[in-house]
Amino acid sequence: NKGWFIEPTVFADVTDDMTIAREEIFGPVMSILKFKTIDEVIARANDSEYGLGGGVVTSNIDNAIKISNGIRTGTVYVNCYDVFDSNTPFGGFKDSGIGRENGELGLRNYLEHKTVIIKRPEDSMP
Repeated sequence: NKGWFIEPTVFADVTDDMTIAREEIFGPVMSILKFKTIDEVIARANDSEYGLGGGVVTSNIDNAIKISNGIRTGTVYVNCYDVFDSNTPFGGFKDSGIGRENGELGLRNYLEHKTVIIKRPEDSMP
């Protein structure tokens, strides 16, 4: 009676001009878009203001590498999804976030670097 609940949903026959294909979707939903070439997939994925994460499902490791190297997204899952490790940086590209969370890169946001150089008076200058 309260809030929103969305059952797992698959949207078929999605086209590039649809909002569901252009904007980030959060929830148990999947959009299916047809394609002919891997280069088309990469171009389509990069033609977006967003780049938080993406997933590739394939039995061809060469395609997985080509796609994951080609798309501008912070995380690419291959044959899995939502696998996290607190030591692995997480964050998006483009309008999907600034900086990283988790891991060493995530800690850097909380650090300030300072350089101090001291010459003791008893040391002679060269």
